[in-house]
Amino acid sequence: MARMEMNAIPAALVVPSEASAEAYYELGLMYAAGRGIPVDLVTAQKWFNVAQARGCGRAAAHRQELALEMTRDQVAQALREARTFLTRH
Repeated sequence: MARMEMNAIPAALVVPSEASAEAYYELGLMYAAGRGIPVDLVTAQKWFNVAQARGCGRAAAHRQELALEMTRDQVAQALREARTFLTRH
């Protein structure tokens, strides 16, 4: 049987759509800090947006802080991706 490394699987496929707001917050931290994956500010912002929408108050501060390091287009892209995720899950 073939073995797969967990790092090879995109986080969006690992975390179930019914995950807690805290799980999405942790995903945001993971992408923002590059824990085990390359830093991706847009994806980090997306997960902070999802976490905040699902009720994680801590995500708001990280979302605002991260937005200061991003372009308007990046922030807009993260918002679009979060909306798409929330409407599908």
